[in-house]
Amino acid sequence: MMESMFHLEKILDISKWQALQDSLAQVTGMAIITVDYKGIPITIHSSCTPFCQKVRDNPHLLKRCQRCDSRGGLEAVRINQPYIYKCHYDIIDIAIPITVSDKYVGALMAGQIRTENEELHEELEQILQSGSSLAALSDSDELQKLYNDIPVLPFEKIKSISEMLSRLCNYIVDEAKNKNYILEMYENLSAVSSGAPRLQNPESEYITQLKDTLSNVVTNAYIQSEVPSEETLKHKVLLPAFDFIYSNKGKMVTLNEAAELCHLSPSYFSRIFTRETGESFSAYTSKLKISWAKQLLERTDLSVTQISDELGFNEPGYFIKTFKKIEGLTPLVYRKYCPEKKSSPS
Repeated sequence: MMESMFHLEKILDISKWQALQDSLAQVTGMAIITVDYKGIPITIHSSCTPFCQKVRDNPHLLKRCQRCDSRGGLEAVRINQPYIYKCHYDIIDIAIPITVSDKYVGALMAGQIRTENEELHEELEQILQSGSSLAALSDSDELQKLYNDIPVLPFEKIKSISEMLSRLCNYIVDEAKNKNYILEMYENLSAVSSGAPRLQNPESEYITQLKDTLSNVVTNAYIQSEVPSEETLKHKVLLPAFDFIYSNKGKMVTLNEAAELCHLSPSYFSRIFTRETGESFSAYTSKLKISWAKQLLERTDLSVTQISDELGFNEPGYFIKTFKKIEGLTPLVYRKYCPEKKSSPS
C-alpha cells in the first residue's frame, strides 16, 4: 500500500473529490482540474471555459495544455506554494502542488482567467511560448470570440483564491493520507500477528495488543455510524448498551453483557430493546455489523477475512453466511458491484 500512496487515485475518493472540485469551480469562478505528476487529468474539468474546451479538443493543442499543467505543477513544487503563471495562450492559470511524504504526486490546476491589471499580468511568467498556438487563435474568428469571453478577475482576488485552494487541498489530502497510513499499519500488523505463535512469543503478544488498539482506529476512520442519543431513545436506560456496542465495533456483545451494562435482567432488557428498535437484540446487532462491513468493503482494500476479524466475527465463514442472509449476496460480490466502487477508477 505504501507505493499506492503515491498515486492520487489511491489517496482520494475521486467521485467525492470531483463533486468538491465542481463546487469550488462554481464558487471561485475559475476552471479547475486535478492532474497527476505528468500533467494528465484524473478528474473531469470543472467549469472549463468554452475557449479552453475548444483548444483541448485539438489533440496537438491539448498536448501543449498538458505540458503547461505539468510544468506549472513542478514549478509549484519547487517554490513550495501556489504558482501563478501564463499558459501558451497568455491566459492565467494556477498550479497548487499535491505532495505525499515530500514526493510530488500531482496538482490542482485552477484558472482559465484573465486579469484587469495589465502590469501584474506582464510580470507573470509565460510557461510555454508557442507561435503556432497564437497563429491558430488569429486564424479563427470563433476562437478569438471565445478568447474575448474568458472571465476577468482582479489580481488580488486571484491570489486570495489560490491561497484558499492551497490550504483546503493540503488539508483534505493530509486527512486522506492519514487514513491510508492507518490502514497500512493495520494490514501489516494483521499479517504479522496471524503468522506468529502468540503464546510463546512475547513480541507477538505486543503485536496482537497493538493490532487490537488500531482496530477501532481503522473502523472509526472508515465507518460512518451515528450512535443513538439520550434524546432519540424512548427507553433511555438502554443508552449504556448502545454506547458500548457502537464504541466497540470489533466485539461481539452478547445480550447478557448488554443487559448487565444497563443493570437490567436479560429478559427485561430483551423486551424493552425490541420495543425500542422493533427487532430482537441479535437481529439488530447482526444488521448493524453488516452495515459496517459494507462500508469497509466500499472504502478499504481489507480482505473479507480481515473485515470479519475487524468486526468480531468468530470466523470468515460465519461472517459470509450472515452477510448473504441479510444482503442476499456474498461480500466479494457486493464489493465488485457496490456503487462507490463502480464510480471510482480502478
